[in-house]
Amino acid sequence: MEKIRLQKAISENGYCSRRKAEELIAAGKVKVNGHPARLGDKVNPARDVIAVNGERLTFSRRKAYRYIMLNKPRGYVTTTSDEFQRRCVMDLLDGVEERVYPIGRLDLNTEGLLLLTNDGEFANDMMHPSRNVGKTYRVTVRPGVTDEQAARLSEGVEIDGRMTAPASVLVLEQQPGRAVMQLTIHEGRNRQIRKMCEAVGLEVARLKRTSVGPVRLGMLKPGAYRDLTKEELAALRNSIKKTEGKSHDGN
Repeated sequence: MEKIRLQKAISENGYCSRRKAEELIAAGKVKVNGHPARLGDKVNPARDVIAVNGERLTFSRRKAYRYIMLNKPRGYVTTTSDEFQRRCVMDLLDGVEERVYPIGRLDLNTEGLLLLTNDGEFANDMMHPSRNVGKTYRVTVRPGVTDEQAARLSEGVEIDGRMTAPASVLVLEQQPGRAVMQLTIHEGRNRQIRKMCEAVGLEVARLKRTSVGPVRLGMLKPGAYRDLTKEELAALRNSIKKTEGKSHDGN
């Protein structure tokens, strides 16, 4: 077996995503054959001993992958553990024996569709900015949305010193003092929807992710989970391939 990058080996093992593996390596929490690892190191998983946080990883040729959809309730953090003893999304996965982890994040007070897996390559493809996978949210804001505000959100606004990519904005409801929008973005920046709304003078009262790419949350109850169907998984993989092709074309 040829040597591969250490972070790729860790993600393929299912321990965490490749991006998280890079963070663990940089933090000095990964050892190879008893020695601290560095970013850029290459390993042979069949021969080298790889340990993360003191735990030795085991590698097998055939691995059972899980692809899970969770309806994340408000009040849960999107981490595998939390130093402040807050409730974690992993607490909701009763009966899942595989070591799965979230694909991306929803903040504490955001609810809705969250995907989890132990397939590192799939997670990396889903999160990579070049894949351009759309994420749709139902956003309740105060006091109301003007045509100008909707246009600014659609065209892109400046947050954290740089512009957001164009978004799809559809106003679903307008009532005195509140409005409901459907907002689709193709990025994954920290608290992006909330910051975008704040930039145009809107306060987010409720935020719910309703779909990732072609996969919709549907009628799954808050706090419940289920495995993705073969059709849903195939649709996600197909959307990744399509956006990958567009990125090569420079679009």
